[in-house]
Amino acid sequence: MTVRTTTTTAAYRRKTMMGLKKRLQDDLTQALRDREEIRKTTLRLALAAIKNAEIAQGKEMDDEGLIAVLSQQAKQRRESIDQFRKGSRDDLVAQEEAELQILLEYLPPQLSEDEISTRVREVILEMGATSPAQMGEVMRVLMPQLRGQADGRVVSTIVRQILSEMG
Repeated sequence: MTVRTTTTTAAYRRKTMMGLKKRLQDDLTQALRDREEIRKTTLRLALAAIKNAEIAQGKEMDDEGLIAVLSQQAKQRRESIDQFRKGSRDDLVAQEEAELQILLEYLPPQLSEDEISTRVREVILEMGATSPAQMGEVMRVLMPQLRGQADGRVVSTIVRQILSEMG
């Protein structure tokens, strides 16, 4: 999991005060002016995904919905990176990693594994979960709290590990 330390939560909130969609559009315009091909392509794809999601919902999305779409885009990039690594396509791995870094600029800062572990332990204590069989219940409570801040696979692994230690 990539942990970004360059953007603090306060800095992230200041950046998003103008509205995430507006920021994406402004950054696309700037990327066009600066002839930054990877940024231009990534932002166009992100805005297209947002537009498709808005059409599917039948309304304009708020920043929370935009973050969900961008998180999905980031997840797709992570999965592509894994597949391209398995196929020994280093050129495509580098491109997908560059696109992922651009998308991460628009998402809330990612939690570290220690921070995720702390949240997992808190939820497990609140729920009184004691065995790996209760993993689904823990994930249902935990994921809405961590949406956009942590990769679901990492959270799942940590929950499984902690519940296995308990059970």
